[in-house]
Amino acid sequence: MDATPRRILGIDPGLNITGYGILEFQPLKPRVCEAGVVRGEGKELPQRILSIHQGVAEILEQYRPQVMVVEQLYSHYAHPRTAILMGHARGAIYLAAAQHGVDVVSYSATRIKKTVTGSGRASKEQVQATIQRELGLAQLPEPPDVADALAGALCHYFSIRLG
Repeated sequence: MDATPRRILGIDPGLNITGYGILEFQPLKPRVCEAGVVRGEGKELPQRILSIHQGVAEILEQYRPQVMVVEQLYSHYAHPRTAILMGHARGAIYLAAAQHGVDVVSYSATRIKKTVTGSGRASKEQVQATIQRELGLAQLPEPPDVADALAGALCHYFSIRLG
């Protein structure tokens, strides 16, 4: 058996705050290797996209995950502009993954929540509390974007472990 720990990078994309969380695991139990946020710096969209790309690229270079999990894009008919803007952030993230040879997997928000909390309609607070408990964290993961990123990574961990 390979003694090298496997790493899953979860990403919760955003133009202002992109949450990330890296789970590292041997065969039995995942643990948080690193978690935090990448901030979309600057007032203009191109600068924000560039800072997101650079931040994610740095994480990929430093931690070398085997796979990246990015929540699927959801668009509500009343707010199509939000989906378009989120698409820009996701594009920067996907580009960084492609440049580093990291496979990307996507799950819907409801699947991530259902897999991790048992309810596809779980609140942000429920996700945070579940992530704290499941990963044995001393505190709630903050901001909620970090918890969402860790939830995506944990969802993938459960999917490959049970799949």
